Amino acid sequence: MSYESEEDLMVHHEQTKSHGGPVGLVRLVAIGLVVAAVVKELRTPADQRTWHGVVAGFVPYEFRVPTLDRMRERWWNPHNEHLLVPHVFGVGWTLNVGRVVSLVQEKVAANG
Repeated sequence: MSYESEEDLMVHHEQTKSHGGPVGLVRLVAIGLVVAAVVKELRTPADQRTWHGVVAGFVPYEFRVPTLDRMRERWWNPHNEHLLVPHVFGVGWTLNVGRVVSLVQEKVAANG
């Protein structure tokens, strides 16, 4: 894309840059949850810190070093009934792809 003047470029930049909106709100909430989880752990006595748990009553967090077993358990576990499972590292949920594939296979088998 070319611009006739620097002013045109600046106008385009102002029109396209994010001023918050839904994406900014989600980002702010995510940062707040990370901070809340870290503060929760730091307020716990050092010998009792687990670096994984729940913040805000229902949002999971996981700050332990990821392991292959945990990655498999979270990303590829067709026997887990949940589609959304806690992240391998971070705050929130991730998709259990193994369960999705299992459900699709069940649906195809039932229809085929």
